[in-house]
Amino acid sequence: MRKPITSLLLLTALATGCGSFDMEPPISCRSDDECGDEKVCFIDGCGDPGKNIVVEVVPNPKGGQFAQDFQVDDLRSQQNIELFDPATLQGQVRVEGTSSNSSYSAPITLRMTGESLLIPGVVRRHESTLVPQDGSYTLPVASGRYNVTLLATDPELPPLSSSRDVQPGHAVTLDFVLPDTTELVRLSGTVVGQDGKPLDVGLEVQAQDENQRALSQRVPVDRRTGTFILALPPSAAQRAMLLLQVLPTSADALVPQKLFTVVNPRKGLQEPLSMGDYGEPVRFQGSVLDQRGNPVPQATVYLSGMVGGGGQYRSQKALTNDEGFFELLTLPSSSDSKMTLSVIPPASSNAGYTLKYVNVPRVSVTRTPDVVCQERRKLQGLVQRPSGSQPAAGVRVVAEPIEELPGLPRPAFSFEAAHLTDDTGLFALALDPGRYRLDFIPTEDLPRVSRIVTVRPAEATDDPSGTTLELSTFTLSKGRRVTGQAGFSGGKVVQPLVPYASIRFFRVVDVEGKRTALLLAQTLTDQNGNYSATMPTR
Repeated sequence: MRKPITSLLLLTALATGCGSFDMEPPISCRSDDECGDEKVCFIDGCGDPGKNIVVEVVPNPKGGQFAQDFQVDDLRSQQNIELFDPATLQGQVRVEGTSSNSSYSAPITLRMTGESLLIPGVVRRHESTLVPQDGSYTLPVASGRYNVTLLATDPELPPLSSSRDVQPGHAVTLDFVLPDTTELVRLSGTVVGQDGKPLDVGLEVQAQDENQRALSQRVPVDRRTGTFILALPPSAAQRAMLLLQVLPTSADALVPQKLFTVVNPRKGLQEPLSMGDYGEPVRFQGSVLDQRGNPVPQATVYLSGMVGGGGQYRSQKALTNDEGFFELLTLPSSSDSKMTLSVIPPASSNAGYTLKYVNVPRVSVTRTPDVVCQERRKLQGLVQRPSGSQPAAGVRVVAEPIEELPGLPRPAFSFEAAHLTDDTGLFALALDPGRYRLDFIPTEDLPRVSRIVTVRPAEATDDPSGTTLELSTFTLSKGRRVTGQAGFSGGKVVQPLVPYASIRFFRVVDVEGKRTALLLAQTLTDQNGNYSATMPTR
């Protein structure tokens, strides 16, 4: 028998959200039995399991066939998926000035960041270095909404950015116009330390607008002289103000990064860019303990914040040893502010993500008082089979962070229960405060089920059960097999069927006014392009 929890802050699995009983909306459904005929209990409430479905297919990225997304109006048991020819981004890269107009045929790098057009939260990224042929380029990409940045090999040429939506099977045009190098405005300067001398470390400088968008490429600072030369497009040079960011080229450099404001860049830099007095390196030591005074091994620890001279610094990460001890090399904190010590215990620990504000004095070695981590909250519950009368054993449980709580850091990673649900259907997870999507993934032929939970910080209490949260018992959905073939509908692709393609089925709905994608199933096609997936049903 499972021992009941006698003192708990009720955490219920809501179709529209979860959390403490006095702060969340009423429960919409906990099981399919609470829904009408043919409907299933989802995160957003009772719904038709064949509606609001979006399918993502990734045919063969190595062959230039990237992800395509499709809306399915009514998901059938036999559902063939017809793909379009690969989508492409294409266009012209030209150099234009008052007296020149020519194609650009030197190497360029295109960086694309965005997300799916149909599946919220599904990130899409591409980066490719290529050489335009007579100024023309073509790049196969996944369908999605992108911010595209062009970086020329010539460091004097500024980066160019634009946005585009790419639909499956479409060729989207995006042209870039680079300025003539003879018309660029050069801005030269010097980076020095507090003593007015160059810093013998790798540094770079970049011009940015008031929103810290790049106006130039990053250029190196000469280590011997501290000098640099930025090349700006004429429009940037006409600005009333711009920012110069100085940053180290190596993460382990004991030098901060710093922003400088340049008023009227047409007049140039009147004074050197001084990094100020940021002090000498400090060996910062400490120990990480849990609430019971036990050491927390393998916790990730780092410092970040403002240092002397007005710069920002983030140390390299360190791991605690078996005794919970750590040591890291850092810069001292600014005299008028503290640094943030971040401690992230491993996912298997009951100790939780903890922030501590510390002074780092200007001494060679300093030790901070022991860092006592807050306790992760234990979340536990029971999962039942679709019958509602038998426990669901062997279910994998994963908590995926989707949002931070006000004033608290976002959970650093997803959590997975150390064990599958036991013979009674019981599972337990230790979680940092935050908002999570709980995914329940059966090992047998049943569909995955998800719920959203909000885990709030535990109240200070001497009662150990005060840190435990109970998820209301819920049942898995029945499953149905959806089968079919994935293949190209025609056109330029020689091989019509798609072997070994990744297929994911999502339910896309509004949850608490926010467009949300819920993963229902994922599978692979076989060598003949056939697939089979288990989807929820009544």
